[in-house]
Amino acid sequence: MRRNMYIMVATVLGLAWLSAGQAAQQDKSKRPSPPAKAQCELAGGKTITVDYSSPRAKGRKIYGGLVPYDKVWRTGANEATTFVTNTDTTVGGSGVPAGSYTLFTIPKEDKWTLIISKTTGEWGLNYSGTENDVARVDMNVSQLPTPVENFTMAFVKKGQGCTMRIDWETTRAAVDITPAKGK
Repeated sequence: MRRNMYIMVATVLGLAWLSAGQAAQQDKSKRPSPPAKAQCELAGGKTITVDYSSPRAKGRKIYGGLVPYDKVWRTGANEATTFVTNTDTTVGGSGVPAGSYTLFTIPKEDKWTLIISKTTGEWGLNYSGTENDVARVDMNVSQLPTPVENFTMAFVKKGQGCTMRIDWETTRAAVDITPAKGK
């Protein structure tokens, strides 16, 4: 009898734990800044994947307002944006080995800096400092013809690699990513 009670309690606790995990996953999609993903497919099944949260502008001034100029930004919302590559790459001219990283940016009116940090698992803006930077590269900045409501990261195929684009409000920041030489 006692054994059956333990089994029943363990079963109920297990189901409750699974339900909580399921609810957490469903809650992510209902956030004001829902999760999103962008992927670049390279030759030979190699990939670069970016997971981020996509905030909405909602009539707010974004760059130089909500996102200050000249300060490290988490590049999205909620959990820090991840950058995962299963091959060595060249990002904006700097070598980035295969691995998992966190992306940060420093927006400016005329130029952005992309930071690829080896520290991962951050929530929000917990930038761990330059000693953990794998690369810091300049991004090209241009004005979009019409405003973009949803913060969006995307890859556009370019030659053997891709251009990673960040679009929001009326700004596009972009950087070229290619497979490392010999990869």
